This record gives sequence, C-alpha cells and structure tokens, in this order.
Amino acid sequence: MAAALSEGDREWAKIQGKEAVDVDGTRLRLIIPNIKAYNFYYNVIANPLLWFIHHQLFDASRDPSITRETWEAWENGYTAINQQFADAIIESVKNETRRVIILPQDYHLYLLPGMLRDALGPKVEIQPFIHIPWPGPDSWQILPTQMRNAILEGLLASNRVGFQTRKDAFNFVQTCRFYLEDAHSYGSRDSITYKGRKVGAIDYPISIDVEKMEMLTDSNEVHLLRAQLINFISGRKLILRTDRIEPSKNILRGLEAFRILLEDHPEYHGDIQMLALLVPSRMDVSEYRDYLQQIMAEGGMINANYSDGFWEPVRIIVGDNYNRAIAAMELYDVLLVNPLADGMNLVAKEGPVANQNDGVLVLSENAGAFYELGEYALTVSPFDVYGTAKAIHKALSMPADERKKRAESMRKSIQKADIKRWFKDQLEDALRDNASKSQPKKDPTSKGSETNKSA
Repeated sequence: MAAALSEGDREWAKIQGKEAVDVDGTRLRLIIPNIKAYNFYYNVIANPLLWFIHHQLFDASRDPSITRETWEAWENGYTAINQQFADAIIESVKNETRRVIILPQDYHLYLLPGMLRDALGPKVEIQPFIHIPWPGPDSWQILPTQMRNAILEGLLASNRVGFQTRKDAFNFVQTCRFYLEDAHSYGSRDSITYKGRKVGAIDYPISIDVEKMEMLTDSNEVHLLRAQLINFISGRKLILRTDRIEPSKNILRGLEAFRILLEDHPEYHGDIQMLALLVPSRMDVSEYRDYLQQIMAEGGMINANYSDGFWEPVRIIVGDNYNRAIAAMELYDVLLVNPLADGMNLVAKEGPVANQNDGVLVLSENAGAFYELGEYALTVSPFDVYGTAKAIHKALSMPADERKKRAESMRKSIQKADIKRWFKDQLEDALRDNASKSQPKKDPTSKGSETNKSA
C-alpha cells in the first residue's frame, strides 16, 4: 500500500480503483491523497517537524514555533493521510479469515497502528519499523502534549515496534515511560506495557541487498563510469563521501575536516582527491536549500585556497546517479561517513561490499551502522573536525595488511546480515507471536506447566 504522487501514478491508480494489482510479484494498491492534505502531511509535519526532532537538529531558541498552520497541518494533513491509509488497509483485510501482518514504515505513519487497532482489534499483527534514530525523552518536549501523546499511543497499539539499534529501542521505551502515565517497562529495556498490553521495542538493523550490489558492480554502465573516475582520480588516493543533501549528514563538517587535513599535511597536496557525490533531497524545504549553498561555498573556498593548475582538491557532483556512486565506492581509499544522527546509513554498508581497494571506513559514532561496524572502522565524533582530519590521515597512512584485515571483516559482517535477514527476523517474530496465540493455554495448576512467559 503506497501513495500515488506523480501524475502517472495517479492516472494508474484511478484506472485500477481499489483493486491491488500484481507488479513484479508484489500486490500493489495506491491511494490517491488530496494534494493539499498531502503537502500538510509531508512538508509541514513529517519532514520539517518530526524528522528534525528525530535528528535533534532544531535550534530551540529559534525553531520551531507551533503555529496555527502547524495545527491545521496536523489535523487536516498528518492525521487525515494516516486515516486514509488506515481506511484503505481496513477495507483490504476486513474479510480476511487468516491472521494479517501489517508492517507500517517510518515516521510518516505513526498514527496508523492505533487507527488499525481500533477498527480491527486483535485479528491483525501490527509491526511498524522506524528507519531514523529515536531520540531521548527531552527531544519530544518540542511537541505539544496532544501531538506527542497521539504519536506514542498510536505506536503502542502495535504488537512490537522495530528500530535500527538497541539504543533507539531503549530511547522509545524511556520516552513512553516519561510522557504516558500508564506506560511501564518493569525493568525491561526492550518492551513497554501500556493499558495492559505488552509492546515489544526490538532492534532490527537494516542492511543492503548484497546480491544486487554485487550484480550491479558487474554491469556495463558501472564499468564505464569506473573507467571515467579512474581517469579523473589520476593515481591519487580517493577520499569519498556519497550522501543525500541533508543537514544530519554533516557534509559541512566533513569539508572542514578535509581543510584541516590539507593545512596540517602539505605532503598530501596534489596526491589526494576528495569526491562528494550528493543527491538532492527535499529541496522544497528551505533548510535543505540553504545547506546545499553552504556546502558549495565551503568546497569552493577549499579549492580557491589549495588548488593549482593541475589539481582541484574537492570535486562536488550534485545529482542522483546510483551507478556512479557504486563505481566510486569500488575505488575509494577512504570512505567518510560522519552523520550527526542516522538511523543506519547504508552507504557505510554498501561501500565495503563494493570496494576493491581495501578502503578504510571513517565512521561517526552516531551512525546506526556504528553498532555493527565500529570495531572495524575508524570511529569519530561527528562534531570533532580535528579528530576527523586525524582519522582520515590515519586511514591514508594505514599499513596495507591492516587495511585488508579491516575491509575483509566488514565485508563478511555485512554479507552475513543482509536485507533478507532484516526482513526475515521481523516476520519470524510476528509469526512466532501468532503461533503462541493460537496454542491452547495450559492449566497453570497442572503438572509440568509453566506460567505464560509472553504475558
């Protein structure tokens, strides 16, 4: 179930009506949201408000202000679109005799579990997954009580809520305990009991499709782009970053760290190359447009100060070309992933799988991938630009045998837990819960019986 956004999607959805249609082996149904309501939902609440809360990017002395427009967007946009999704799902499953597993994705659909539970009761298994970091209780003070409680109560109508890391799951439990009177954890880090229902808070670290990645690295287009990049790099060591243009990705501080590296190590002049492949994201949000302008200005100043007739230290390419990113990932000596906050950061997993150069990962301790890959990477604080510059220097000067050992360890770790494992783990938990509910309850007084451990 998804929203029809483009004109083509809307025309297709009108033709199909309320019927789900097979698309490449998946049954797909598109809802057609009201354009104004969707703008409120996506461009006022979901991204400029909720996303910034999750990534703790607000300057609270100035932003945000919860205005009349915010409340209108909450009621006529965010709530309305969540209800539209709920109505479509309810209609699709109301006559289903089998137990249904519903997997809402991310912060756009926080109210959906509550709406579904009210209408469908216990016949459905509801298991949302949140792709972005969940901050501690203090961050949620920004929202008025009515909005905040609606989000928490909506999610607590689920059977369990999935997160990227154990830290995110723990923060969710603490947030619920802090703001909802009847929410209790009873000493548990991975569940919350609310109004008599126990709701799991489980980490399911998301990953990449390793098979698809390996297949793409073999494609003709990637081979062509790789040859072009080899010509561009001209034998220099490559420092790569590839990100969406979002403030949380910390691109500016990455450029500041590179400037410090050039200041402190003139021996690198002419021998290293930073390549930043940046994908436009939410350019209709002013904070994102401003951030891109600052990135381009900083890159331009580094080139103005350090370039010569043959060497431009920073090359920034803005555009969405995944094959080009894969080609660059094959070639890097250093991959810089330094987000302020990130649910996972899949670049940190794509890079080591694609790389053919025993490249070193410089990784922020605030990236979700840190919990799986931190021991093999050089980890940094995303705020420490001097420390990041030192980490890049260490990566560039690392002995070949250590580079190889780290790269192979990362690759094996990622291959072992790929995207299929992420999906399988969630389904297994849902199916296990279904199975336990379908079993006849034992008499607790009978010999050999056990108390209900899942209560």
